[in-house]
Amino acid sequence: MAEEYLERLSALIEKAASGKIKNSLKCKHFFSGAAAYAKGRICMSLTPVGFAIKLPEESRNTLSKERGAKPLRYFPKGPIKKDYVILPKAVLNDIKALRNWVRVSVEYVVSLPLPAKGIRK
Repeated sequence: MAEEYLERLSALIEKAASGKIKNSLKCKHFFSGAAAYAKGRICMSLTPVGFAIKLPEESRNTLSKERGAKPLRYFPKGPIKKDYVILPKAVLNDIKALRNWVRVSVEYVVSLPLPAKGIRK
């Protein structure tokens, strides 16, 4: 089942990204779905709950208010993944809008500081 999500996410990236954005993305298996990584950092996922994308707060708010994006929650009573929204089908079917949001996500994710690998004493 995860293979299907990996194939679908790869196809979505193929049509929604171009140039250096596309070249910076790598798709891998992710729990029961697939995820796209930019410079080793997760920025998008495709799972049974939908296509989720990591965005800055202002962008998430815009998508939620204007396009009906929902917060990402992998399980019904699980925690909300605060930096992610699930894109509605209207955005997924609007290639121009989708390309814009993929670009915003990649640029945002690569601008974030690298997570600490561990603290040494």
